[in-house]
Amino acid sequence: MRLLEGRVALVTGAAQGIGLAIARTFAEQGAAVVIADVSGEAAEKAKASVKSLGAETLAVEADVREPEQVQAMVDAASSQVGSLDVLVNNAGITRDATMRKMKLEDWQAVIDVHLTGTFLATQATSLVMREQGRGSIVNISSISGKVGMVGQSNYSAAKAGIVGLTKAAAKELAHHGVRVNAIQPGLIRTAMTAALREDIWEQKMSEIPMGRAGEPEEVANVALFLASDLSSYMTGTVLEVTGGRYM
Repeated sequence: MRLLEGRVALVTGAAQGIGLAIARTFAEQGAAVVIADVSGEAAEKAKASVKSLGAETLAVEADVREPEQVQAMVDAASSQVGSLDVLVNNAGITRDATMRKMKLEDWQAVIDVHLTGTFLATQATSLVMREQGRGSIVNISSISGKVGMVGQSNYSAAKAGIVGLTKAAAKELAHHGVRVNAIQPGLIRTAMTAALREDIWEQKMSEIPMGRAGEPEEVANVALFLASDLSSYMTGTVLEVTGGRYM
């Protein structure tokens, strides 16, 4: 029996990177997967990758900053696929700059996508899950939300906020059978980190006791654990996937 057999999982920001790895891992474990992304074209391309694993797959274009689009995304999962058992809030962007140089619009954009987007999707999805009497919500935070990173005051604040939101939502939803947990990835090999300057990459690598960067699939495996019944007595927790960095 696969870990997510017969369940429906909605993953935001699932067209690439960690989100796509999570979608594929869930599909391999029996879930029907709803791939949501701000780019409908990218979501459709990712759908082909996930569907090739034999899973029922739906692609949805959605900007998580917009309440109407978030609700439409949740409605599509519930009506077109049949239920909504797992939500992974993964959608995110970066707009790095030191505080001295950061523009207000770049601060707001990161807060809106990460924190407001996570809130809106959690709010809409939790209403469905409450009625079902079951569900698992997995929020993707970041080690930046634990320690703060120079040049990422917006990102660090948003990711720290996701931890607070996770714990508050977990307390509100526990008696409805809905669990809410978070993951804080460290340095993971994605298109975003591939753009880092070599000296910055090496500096980050020097902070990792395991001596290597993580792979998106390693984050996906932890998301699978939290989404499945293997973590049935866990809610409000924050799991670090960092290779020991900042332990």
